[in-house]
Amino acid sequence: MARRILPFLACTGLLSLLAGCSLYERPQRPAWRAAAENACFAENRIQITAYVQTAREIDGPGICGLTHPLHVTALQGGAVRLNSRATLDCSMVAELESWVADVIQPSAQARFGQPVVQINTMGAYSCRGMNNQIGARISEHAFGNAIDIGGFLLADGRAIVIRHDWTQGDEQTQAFLRDAQGGACDRFTTVLAPGSNAFHYDHLHVDLAMHGNSSRGLRRICKPTLQNVAPPPKRDDLPDAPELEEETDIAQTKRLPGDAAYAMHAAPSGGLPPLALQQQHDVSRASAFPRPPGVIREDGAFDPGSDGDDTTSAIMHSR
Repeated sequence: MARRILPFLACTGLLSLLAGCSLYERPQRPAWRAAAENACFAENRIQITAYVQTAREIDGPGICGLTHPLHVTALQGGAVRLNSRATLDCSMVAELESWVADVIQPSAQARFGQPVVQINTMGAYSCRGMNNQIGARISEHAFGNAIDIGGFLLADGRAIVIRHDWTQGDEQTQAFLRDAQGGACDRFTTVLAPGSNAFHYDHLHVDLAMHGNSSRGLRRICKPTLQNVAPPPKRDDLPDAPELEEETDIAQTKRLPGDAAYAMHAAPSGGLPPLALQQQHDVSRASAFPRPPGVIREDGAFDPGSDGDDTTSAIMHSR
């Protein structure tokens, strides 16, 4: 009897094991990621060009991958090259384009008098854990939702290297890099620069991770704390504009039109000084009410004489 039961139990166990294997499903990427990619394309946030090309879906290993990956070799229609091809999702490309156009190039022009022509990246899509640590939470790099930037190249060939110039560059170079960080913090949800932790001593990490919402909108991580930066250097020999004085509300001064302060505020920009303005006022008044022929009597009254009429006399006496 026992000999018959044992083979039966063995077969039952094997079937159970196979059944368990058939129920196994590998982890799936969160649905919002594909939805965000699709929405980006539907809203036409990026332009497909010779420098931004669509690629085949990346599905795995594990939950890594992108539904609509983009291979990017340059931004701004080719004006700003990448030192190596980056695989990114649509939203990242759109935000990078905005960051370069609205922050990087204006800052470079103001501080160096020339544009950035290349961004040196240190990694985009990569199926790995955060900070390349085994066992860590999966990185946004695993979804093409992050990029690491190691430096920039200016039009004259000057290289700005974050590893060195973040703390040892000249004043304008350090200010440019702080401009880059500040502008990134307005566009990306995570910005980690040198000083944020030991893993980001040589690059600027930016991504669009979902950190949840707050009363002020999307939660953002921006480290280290933004610093005050030096103003751009002067590009001409013109003197600085004078400090603006606090505006005066004429309605609150309770001064009469004859007051000199009133005349100064009432005159148009570059107008006449108060005395000349009063003289001009008198001339205009005389033109509007021409004095008829006549004489002023000793008592101060006006006598129109034989050439005047009663109407004119009445007008002049009513003044």
